[in-house]
Amino acid sequence: MLKRSMQLVDHLKEYATIYIFMIILFLSGIIFGAIIVNSMGFQQKQDLFFYLERFFGHISNEQPIEKTQLLKESFFYHLKYILLLFILGLSVIGLPVVWILIFLKGLVVGFSVGFIVNQLGINGFLVATFGIAPQNIIVIPIYIIAGSISMIFTLGLLNKLFSRKTSFSQPVLHPFVKYVSVFAILIALTGIPAAIEAYIANDAMVGYIKSLYK
Repeated sequence: MLKRSMQLVDHLKEYATIYIFMIILFLSGIIFGAIIVNSMGFQQKQDLFFYLERFFGHISNEQPIEKTQLLKESFFYHLKYILLLFILGLSVIGLPVVWILIFLKGLVVGFSVGFIVNQLGINGFLVATFGIAPQNIIVIPIYIIAGSISMIFTLGLLNKLFSRKTSFSQPVLHPFVKYVSVFAILIALTGIPAAIEAYIANDAMVGYIKSLYK
């Protein structure tokens, strides 16, 4: 246990710049999403808010979504996103796409929260707190870690390709097994935010929206 902890600490020290880069990339996406909201024209905001109100009205009037179905949809959404990062890490040339995906994840979060708060004020903040924040507190670090591991593995492959001192014929099985193992753990962990969204966040958001439309 102590050995694994030391290995984790050494890993974080060695690749701290990559993790920081991914965090900055994600935060840049959030900021850019908020900037898009503030730069939208009045008519654009009204048109988008019209669909948002229809969505809220639909939620308040319809029967709640089956939790098991919501759990499956949420888990498979995260699964596809993580698998895409996994495949891009293997492809070598997919590294810029990894950056784009992490940035876009931040942009979506920043735009969604920014727009709801911009239009609904304190009520929008509470909707975001109940419906968006709980699962994202866990899933965002998972995405950042997945993007970072993907980048680390890609850079390792590139180093083997272009290094004069080593050849690509050197064993890659061990780092590949570690790569697969980390992603398997990350995929398993996505079940936690999926469960939070299905059994906690969705009920809290629906309950609060219904209270607004009484």
